[in-house]
Amino acid sequence: MTLTHSLPDGPKLPRWQRLFKFVTQPVQYVEDFAKIYGDSFTVWSNGNNQMVYFSHPQALEEIFTADPSYFQTGGGNGMLRLLLGDNSLILIDGDRHQRQRQLLTPPFHGERMRAYGQDIREIAEQVSNEWQIGKPFNIRNSIQEITLRVILRVVFGLDEGPRFQQMRQMLSSVLDFISSPAMFGAFMFQFMRQDLGAWSPWGKVVRQLQKIDQLIYDLIAERRAESNQNRQDILSLMMAARYEDGQPMSDLELRDELMTLLVAGHETTASALTWAFYWIDQLPEVQEKLLQELDTLGFNPDASSIAKLPYLTAVCQETLRIYPIVMNGFFRLVKSPIEIMGYKLPVGTFIVPSIYLAHHREEVYPNSYQFRPERFLERQFSPYEYLPFGGGNRRCIGLAFAQYEMRIVLATILSHFQISLVNKRPVSPVRRGLTLSTPPGLRMIARPQVKRANSLITNS
Repeated sequence: MTLTHSLPDGPKLPRWQRLFKFVTQPVQYVEDFAKIYGDSFTVWSNGNNQMVYFSHPQALEEIFTADPSYFQTGGGNGMLRLLLGDNSLILIDGDRHQRQRQLLTPPFHGERMRAYGQDIREIAEQVSNEWQIGKPFNIRNSIQEITLRVILRVVFGLDEGPRFQQMRQMLSSVLDFISSPAMFGAFMFQFMRQDLGAWSPWGKVVRQLQKIDQLIYDLIAERRAESNQNRQDILSLMMAARYEDGQPMSDLELRDELMTLLVAGHETTASALTWAFYWIDQLPEVQEKLLQELDTLGFNPDASSIAKLPYLTAVCQETLRIYPIVMNGFFRLVKSPIEIMGYKLPVGTFIVPSIYLAHHREEVYPNSYQFRPERFLERQFSPYEYLPFGGGNRRCIGLAFAQYEMRIVLATILSHFQISLVNKRPVSPVRRGLTLSTPPGLRMIARPQVKRANSLITNS
């Protein structure tokens, strides 16, 4: 019996017109199509590789619980391979993906992850203490400095010294390129990925990556040679991990996974924290509830106590709901015909799980455009209704760490400073590379936090 193919209805627009809106108006791009076509729609192309967007919880459950052999998910394009390497968890499939995922997951959970709490607090204090009281500063740049230092210390095991400064400078430069319009153009159009020498945009990033690679390989060699086996940074834990056959990860695998953790974990957390500070300032009632909750901790609480605060957790969850940093889960390319939500999808179809649209379903999130952390105190959402880190076997392995880092940074800074926008006008999300972010140049002012009874404010 032949499987009859059927795809949901959707827009048939010229590619240039779709791409222009996709790049310049990423939120309106999906919202406008959803208003016309509903929960599921097909973005039609001239070839066989149609893109089908799904946002209904039932459809997402069917996608995330399907046998992974139906899909090719890791087949990234040349640009991502250049950045992350052939061994990146993001770009591999099948048994190899499962083995690598099992090996990489432990450092991001449980006691090992909680041990990083004090490091995160110290870094948040170091960076925020450099702010000049009452003088406007770029909040995004400042938060990015925190998340980059966290990665260098927690993941790479670097804190100070020449290698730390070298890595920090080069990684900042590459990460800025990754989030630039030039990079997004390179992602969309292969002709822009041309190395025309050291002064061309793509040639520059290729050479910077080569220098970063050398620093990483030098660091790995140094770790292998040193006698201190008690290091708890993620690189050292990855080097100590073993596959089922007893083999360790190769230097090349370590390099690729370090770059993956850096690219996937730095930009996203910085964007989420910037949004959180924006919403907390925009909504005085949210700020007041948050400060009251922080006051209950007393002086100098440990990081694990901070991470357990329910309202703080709800603020972070609502931040990731209203404007998810990554708008879609990993695209799945159909390898064997599959039925999703009654639609029979042929081989070659791209399935797009829409995180943004799932997070704005009115029957799940009434008044979905209102920032209301109480939603997450009133009920628990399924992983097919709330999925800021994707789902299924492709759910981000760093999700617990990212949420933990958000809570620690927010609590640490809000305990010392009151941060307010220079311009109180509401802002809309913009594309930043592959992510959704606050507009560039968002400026805030820091003032000392008003001391309150039982506050966790310290004199540090």
